[in-house]
Amino acid sequence: MANIVYFDLETQRSFSDVGGFSQKHKMGISVAVTYSTATEQYRIYKESEMQDLINELIRADLVVGYNHISFDYGVLQSYAVFDILEQTRNLDMLVEVEKVLGHRLKLDAIASASLGTGKTADGLDALKWWQEYKRTGRPEPMMKIAEYCCYDVKVTKMVHEFGLEHGIVKFEDRAGKIQECAVEWKLP
Repeated sequence: MANIVYFDLETQRSFSDVGGFSQKHKMGISVAVTYSTATEQYRIYKESEMQDLINELIRADLVVGYNHISFDYGVLQSYAVFDILEQTRNLDMLVEVEKVLGHRLKLDAIASASLGTGKTADGLDALKWWQEYKRTGRPEPMMKIAEYCCYDVKVTKMVHEFGLEHGIVKFEDRAGKIQECAVEWKLP
């Protein structure tokens, strides 16, 4: 059986903190999370464990994420000595949906319409929790970030599985009507 690794990360700083999207390599990582189909386990990585994370991504038969090629890898790249994208096989669901629709959708929009559930928070909440952690040193804010990131990985996995099973993902358009987007995702 192929080892699919679902992946997401949360940052320490926002785009405005570092000077925009082109400076994402300066954002730093507070927490990263993977789910491996080989081990059937989630793994939470702290910043000091980025090399372990990179090794897991490289060993995967397929890395699945949502905007991970453009964003997450851009942030993670500052922790690597080689090009992560060149060393991994990837399915970025955002990229694939955008190819079909001609525009981007949020993961939450697809998850809500396809699965009936959405995200539990957003990246701005994770940034607030990181600041609280830095200010207080208490572990509770880091646990909130890890829990939020784990749930995002779970939602990513569920959306991928929905697309594999049905050949579509659903989303709500601007008029509030549920639409479908054909996807041709294959297992490695």
